[in-house]
Amino acid sequence: MGMNKMRVFLVFLCLCAAVSEAEYLKYKDPKQPLNTRIKDLMQRMTLEEKIGQMTQIERKVASPDAMKQECVELVTVNRDPQLIKRIGAATALEVRATGIQYAFSPCIAVCRDPRWGRCYESYSEDHTIVQSMTEIIPGLQGDLPADSKRGIPFVAGKEKVAACAKHFVGDGGTTRGIDQNDTVIDAKELFSIHMPAYYDSISKGVATVLISYSSWNGKKMHANCDLITGFLKDKLKFRGFVISDWEGIDKITSPPHLNYTYSVQAGVLAGIDMIMVPENFLEFINSLTSLVKSNVIPMTRINDAVRRILRVKFVMGLFEDPLADPSKAEHLGSQEHRELARKAVRKSLVLLKNGKGPDSPLLPLPKKAPKILVAGSHADNLGFQCGGWTMEWQGVNGNNHTDGTTILAAIKKTVDPSTQVVFSENPDASFVKGGGFSHAIVVVGEVPYAEMFGDSTNLTIADPGPSTIKSVCGSMKCVVVVVSGRPVVMEPYVKQIDALVAAWLPGSEGQGVADVLFGDYGFSGKLARTWFKSVDQLPTNVGDTTKKSPISDGYCHH
Repeated sequence: MGMNKMRVFLVFLCLCAAVSEAEYLKYKDPKQPLNTRIKDLMQRMTLEEKIGQMTQIERKVASPDAMKQECVELVTVNRDPQLIKRIGAATALEVRATGIQYAFSPCIAVCRDPRWGRCYESYSEDHTIVQSMTEIIPGLQGDLPADSKRGIPFVAGKEKVAACAKHFVGDGGTTRGIDQNDTVIDAKELFSIHMPAYYDSISKGVATVLISYSSWNGKKMHANCDLITGFLKDKLKFRGFVISDWEGIDKITSPPHLNYTYSVQAGVLAGIDMIMVPENFLEFINSLTSLVKSNVIPMTRINDAVRRILRVKFVMGLFEDPLADPSKAEHLGSQEHRELARKAVRKSLVLLKNGKGPDSPLLPLPKKAPKILVAGSHADNLGFQCGGWTMEWQGVNGNNHTDGTTILAAIKKTVDPSTQVVFSENPDASFVKGGGFSHAIVVVGEVPYAEMFGDSTNLTIADPGPSTIKSVCGSMKCVVVVVSGRPVVMEPYVKQIDALVAAWLPGSEGQGVADVLFGDYGFSGKLARTWFKSVDQLPTNVGDTTKKSPISDGYCHH
């Protein structure tokens, strides 16, 4: 989502109507049917209150006066299907512990070109894998009751959060992987590759769907009534609410915000229910109010939006329990959750090469060796392990921003006490040759990025990674661990390298990498996307009719 900093929002229920405590209010009675509660509350709401429900703003402009005067709605922001379901449940619990009731997850984009800066947010280039990973939704929201009707949102109580399927639709298929660009494909490809995961998400009761910045064959998704209303709402029977991306309606025009009244009109009439404004909310409120009063936007469209928003809020139990539960704070960063994350790291590692011949494997490494070298820019850097969309929008550099275990620390903890571990981030050849090392572990990769800042035409590892590989692997046996959000160009170095491991973005639990390198657990991860030799081969995806030479036969596809 576009923004100049990490977004963190709060859920704030804004209903300005004053009522007598003695008066029986059906909408406040959890024993009443859901539709009865929605109808009762909507009958009591003014146009201003309804538009307030449709307005999402950034927390820095959420002053008490703004809340009181404008009735603005603030909503929360910011691999094995069963494992990811457990991860979803842990995530929900920790999000709830912060007082937030909504997670902008999962991203069910099908990344068809790794040059896209958001490719690491996508589970795979293969839509069937992405579909299977929608199992995170019942992890976040809870298991859908057996008698639930298709499309009805579901959130199972105080330890669960509303989920968000995004970005609808085709965001992973843009030309050359350029973020927010045009997805130029026919309807058959859109509906067979990019849409299926939405069928699964809706079947699992996902509460919200977020619209993509991208276009489909030249038409901005934020203004695509045929797909948002005609297909998502009417055909798929989705009954949760549809939310825009950050200033998403502004970008309907080029340049953005050229004609804001038109953007509001186009976005709301397309079927977007809640608008992530997120800062100049008075402009949005005034524009939408004027459009309604002049009958450009009918009240039926406003009522549809508010009905959907209230449906999710009632299902979440916000009218009964709107506030944070401080007792849940003990779950934040708990050891149980860290062990789960460590397991996920172990299971996601992919062995791309092991030995320069079939009879000379390097991995697993022996725990007992006289002296080993650990090198590389990513060996001792939690920020690099975590990537973007973490402590900050574009990620961070270093170990001072979050708790966790770096890969270096994990190696030191795993080897025999008698083994000397020497760390040098970028040693020269003379240091390497004269060090008397048994072998080396080189950890290199991409530096953190998010959104368009991650768009890349060359997909290379960050300097001084190449020179580190050359200095170390040219002089001794080495395993190279690649920390990256996507496949990157490794072909120039493969012959020098004895073993090559894709570690993706292991986050805070670097111990999961050492667990597998030293043989406590075997490699079990398989590629969920093609690892190419050269960017000249892109785009290339599983199922392509023309085979393009991968980096290593046997490891090219999942």
